[in-house]
Amino acid sequence: MLIALLVAAGINFYAYWFSADAVLKMYNAQEITPDNTQFSGYYNMVKELAQNAELPMPRVYVIDEDQPNAFATGRNPENAAVAATTGIMRILNERELRGVMAHELSHVKHRDTLISTISATMAGAISSIAQFGMFFGGGRDENGERANPIVGILIMLLAPMAAALIQMAISRGREFEADREGAAISKDPKALASALEKIHNYAHQIANPVADMHPETAQMMIINPLSGSDLAGLFSTHPKTEERIRRLMEMANSY
Repeated sequence: MLIALLVAAGINFYAYWFSADAVLKMYNAQEITPDNTQFSGYYNMVKELAQNAELPMPRVYVIDEDQPNAFATGRNPENAAVAATTGIMRILNERELRGVMAHELSHVKHRDTLISTISATMAGAISSIAQFGMFFGGGRDENGERANPIVGILIMLLAPMAAALIQMAISRGREFEADREGAAISKDPKALASALEKIHNYAHQIANPVADMHPETAQMMIINPLSGSDLAGLFSTHPKTEERIRRLMEMANSY
């Protein structure tokens, strides 16, 4: 068990520490500097929202991609980066884009990359423990006799599935929290709700080739970017968009 946990922890710690630059490179993201005139409005928007959230200024990136989406990455607020696609900038108005970037900064504020790493470590450990148990003696009962192999096979199949369900549930919970906190940072939950509706509608019509090639990055996005991502709720890394919008509109009624 200890070996399984250490292996999973080692792999995920490496991903946690070095994944930010790897993901940005994977998506061919362009860093935006303060003197960039083309995206100055976007840069200044992130700067203002970071100040509102009492966060250090993150690195700001643009991804030349038609599918509307955005994500945050980085191991902590001091090493964070936020990225938005050119597609999202084309379909959202300023208020809606503010809501989206506030959502991403909420992920930074609550160290969701670290939380995702911990949940991935535990999921990996559960899966490894099940496999180690089968291959290194776990296939015997308490009397030392060979256990029913069907039971062992079921454990090998169901343990990773259970671990994945737990990990996905945590991911969905963090999205709800980022919606809530992001709406508080931007002070405009209705704009974020409108943005989610637009992104959801467009994202399911426009493929994202990089995300399809690297589905492990899907959970980072504000809306699931994968082609054919209308999965059953239990197996989705994102909550249902309709439920996210409903909660935000309830918040809007209190503003």
